[in-house]
Amino acid sequence: MAQVASNSLLNAASIPSAAGNTLRDIKPPVELPDPWKWAMIALAIVVAAVAAFFLWREWKRRRAQVPPIPIIPAHVRARRKLEEALALISQPREFCIVVSDTIRGYLEERFRFHAPERTTEEFLYELRETNLLAPDQKDGLGEFLKRCDLVKFARYEPREPELRDLHESALRLVEETEPVTEPAAQDAVHATCNTQHAAAP
Repeated sequence: MAQVASNSLLNAASIPSAAGNTLRDIKPPVELPDPWKWAMIALAIVVAAVAAFFLWREWKRRRAQVPPIPIIPAHVRARRKLEEALALISQPREFCIVVSDTIRGYLEERFRFHAPERTTEEFLYELRETNLLAPDQKDGLGEFLKRCDLVKFARYEPREPELRDLHESALRLVEETEPVTEPAAQDAVHATCNTQHAAAP
């Protein structure tokens, strides 16, 4: 019996040792950083930056080569609007609205005389206090605007010859007050106006 108990104690003492020698799972391999991968990423970034720089420089060069579009002077635009107003000559009220608004807008822009909310009487009164127009031009403008107001507000129905006379008065005022420009600049402006007018629908 003593020998059996001794063997049992020996077996019990050997159990932890056996458990300590149990095999464990193999750890996965450690992935080492690939230096070539980061080198390729850095190279791609550099190539993209260089390409963006050259594209920007090319865009800037082409933009510098585009000639600026000359600004159409006020008198050229006024003459164009007066020419277009002839399409309304069979409608006296609409015709007089376009013609009178064109002249007032032209004078305000040409002489930097801003009076958009003024009545005809107020507009003429303020204009007479300036030296922007000659006395006969002021008288002619006053007669022109008053005749237009008769059609616009008093329901006066003028015939076509009278409307054409108003149109000629407006054109004459624009021609008498337009600034003197150099021939080359004037040709460039007219060429631009013709191109834009032809491109319009």
